[in-house]
Amino acid sequence: MSNKLKIKLSIADRVYPLTINPEQEEGLRKAAKSIEAMIKRYEENYAVRDKQDVLAMAALQFAAQVEQKSITSENQNTEVNDRLKALNTLLQKHLS
Repeated sequence: MSNKLKIKLSIADRVYPLTINPEQEEGLRKAAKSIEAMIKRYEENYAVRDKQDVLAMAALQFAAQVEQKSITSENQNTEVNDRLKALNTLLQKHLS
């Protein structure tokens, strides 16, 4: 038996019915709330005529955040790897 959950999310004045796993609900609701807040900020700060425009800008902002986190993570991984290699070299010299 499937433990699917049926929910409805409202984004940009539209309701989207979804069938999801229960563990996804909190994340989806938070994401929808974040999108709605971002849409509201864009509508308040810019002369926007079309909901599609604010949705596109919200999508771009979220995608940019994900990409930036990925770049930051890659840079941190590279830095950690470099430090581990240096530490390994020091250990090898000490043990030789």
